[in-house]
Amino acid sequence: MSWQHYKKLIVWQKEMCLTDEIYNLAKRLPKEELFALSDQMRRAAISIPSNIAEGHGRQTEKEYKQFLSIAKGSVCELETQIEIGIRQHYFTDNDACTALGLCDEVRKMLTTMILQHSQNSKLTTQN
Repeated sequence: MSWQHYKKLIVWQKEMCLTDEIYNLAKRLPKEELFALSDQMRRAAISIPSNIAEGHGRQTEKEYKQFLSIAKGSVCELETQIEIGIRQHYFTDNDACTALGLCDEVRKMLTTMILQHSQNSKLTTQN
């Protein structure tokens, strides 16, 4: 497994940009959403780079893949929360465009990484 520092991973860097976007969107939510949607969006956004970093610090491909999978699930959760914000008219499609685009990009990158680590696991078990 190539162990460059997790901060050098493009997926982690993009996710940090996504987290910034989510914090900006969360500021647009009304006060009554402070402990509901706003909190959930921020927690999901924080969870993604945190799981990438934690998985990177684990000992095995299997553990890393598990944390990447958790991060991918959090991306899907976050996309859903953004869509809820749009449906509730807290922000427009245009307001959420950058965040949704980054979600899509990060999700695809995580999917690719998970597949690569699955292939690496198969190669090591075959040898």
